[in-house]
Amino acid sequence: MISRQSLLIFAVTMLISGIAAAQERRSNNVVDKIYHPYVLPLEQEFEWRIMSRQNDEGNALVQRVSFGHSIDNRLTLQAYLVGDRDETDEFGLVAYELEARWMLTEQGKYFADWGALFEIEKEHQEDSWEFTTGILVEKEFGRSSVTSNYLMVYKFGNLVDNSFHSEFRLQYRYRFIPEIQPAIELYTAEDFVGLGPSFMGIHRFEAQKQIKWELGFIAGLNGDSKDHTLRASLEFEF
Repeated sequence: MISRQSLLIFAVTMLISGIAAAQERRSNNVVDKIYHPYVLPLEQEFEWRIMSRQNDEGNALVQRVSFGHSIDNRLTLQAYLVGDRDETDEFGLVAYELEARWMLTEQGKYFADWGALFEIEKEHQEDSWEFTTGILVEKEFGRSSVTSNYLMVYKFGNLVDNSFHSEFRLQYRYRFIPEIQPAIELYTAEDFVGLGPSFMGIHRFEAQKQIKWELGFIAGLNGDSKDHTLRASLEFEF
């Protein structure tokens, strides 16, 4: 049943590619959040993410702030404001995003836990769009977790050529203690392969209140040119 459901969603994902294109410099930044398939009932959260990529073309700095709310115990929606630093080092609003994450299976019921991601992004004051969709898979064994994201991205609008590409993200995480969880992450796309360490943790308060943090450094493996990315995030869930 799960395999048929997963194949169906994957096929639909291939067919409904449509919507989005951020600025080319920012859209080439493959390193970002690795999504987990889980949704908590009545979950609400504020999130801040930052990504700094240094390569031969210069330094790209992107930040996101968002608010998310679960619709039920399987579906959550999240809205983002995206900021970017331009060529004159001025930082401002460049895009809006709306994201839906759907938990397809109950945690621990099958060999792996499955979810789906749908995300729409629109450039600020521009007719440029991006639509990202994909499958989220996580397997836990002992204190270890392996999470994979299979993503497809379609870009279109008046200012860009319609294009389609795929991305793959993989994370191995060791749950040493809740507050400190080291990991190794892999990112691949058509013209990029990156690998590096990351650290994350969670501190729980009363009820559902908790803070999550992540910090990772990903080095590009595309030859002799310099290409590395620092990513960080903070989430407050309540």
